[in-house]
Amino acid sequence: MYDSILVATDGSETATTAVDYALALAAQFDSPLYGIAVADDRTDYDTGIVDPDEALQHLRKRAGDWLETVESKAADADVAVETAVRTGVPHEEILAYASENDIDVIVVGARGRSSLKGALLGSTIDRVVRVADRTVLVVGDDDARDQ
Repeated sequence: MYDSILVATDGSETATTAVDYALALAAQFDSPLYGIAVADDRTDYDTGIVDPDEALQHLRKRAGDWLETVESKAADADVAVETAVRTGVPHEEILAYASENDIDVIVVGARGRSSLKGALLGSTIDRVVRVADRTVLVVGDDDARDQ
């Protein structure tokens, strides 16, 4: 059904749930898994206080840490995974990566890291769902389903 699966992570709880779901799908369909984390470069910094290059380096490091978790879980599940840290506008980078790698389904968590940031910048998940030219699977938080 799915020949390739992309999971996008921002390290949030729902992204972790999405990673687990994507791993299960990849194992079920014997499909390669791709993981992406995007360092959002739209944040403005007061260059007198924060060096923009240093801030971006920190964001990319954090994104890499999230993907190390994906790689570790994939190894434990015996699922092939390829990961990438991208820099830019998250929904644009996720969709571009999916297109470049001819991904069949994109798996994302229902909520990201910051609801305030989401309100200010617009929802990455909403934009992925509205703009994608392929299947997008939005995975909810396990805790929300248990209540």
